[in-house]
Amino acid sequence: MERTTIIENIKKHSVLMCFVISLIFIVKASTLYPGGSILDKNSIGFDWTKNFLSNLFASKAINGLDNPGKVWAMIGMAFHSIAYAIFFVNTSKKLASSPWAKVLKYIGIANILLIFLIATPLHDIGTFSILLTLVGLFTITFFILKSKLHILKICCILCLLMYYIFFFCYGFSYIDWAVIMQKAYNLSSILLILGIEYFTKNDDFINRGEQKLKT
Repeated sequence: MERTTIIENIKKHSVLMCFVISLIFIVKASTLYPGGSILDKNSIGFDWTKNFLSNLFASKAINGLDNPGKVWAMIGMAFHSIAYAIFFVNTSKKLASSPWAKVLKYIGIANILLIFLIATPLHDIGTFSILLTLVGLFTITFFILKSKLHILKICCILCLLMYYIFFFCYGFSYIDWAVIMQKAYNLSSILLILGIEYFTKNDDFINRGEQKLKT
């Protein structure tokens, strides 16, 4: 009985645990990063306001030195991708018979690979995970907006806004702001995911799961 309870708790808090483990490994990797950023190649160490997270996944730091934090960063990204996958699959179950439930499930499965690819030489392919994540979050936002979860409605809109601001800054070469917004959209996304994971239930989507998104 006790073993069953432990397993149930692990399943219940799996998304949170994966994010915590991911953060621990990423922070560890950042402490080992030699230095250098797009804004300053001679900077020392990893600066959260000047370095992109992708810098942690390179074999060599921007300043040319070997990056011993790469392995830690890749492990952290692996847990990060698993957290997203579990979340989308869990949320898909709350949408009951909606065809969009399958979309979320497939996004979760695809993101296991794509998010992890960000930490590899196939980084550019891995970035498609951001678009898939946006599709997933947009889908969830649609259903949240149809619910009575008013606080989560605001959180969904703010989270999506963070993504769009990042794309704007990066696309128009406001790199200094893009670096900061990368952390902002990641943090807001994680908090939103945890909010949906813990504060929504199947009943919140009853009679809404069969509604179709209008494109």
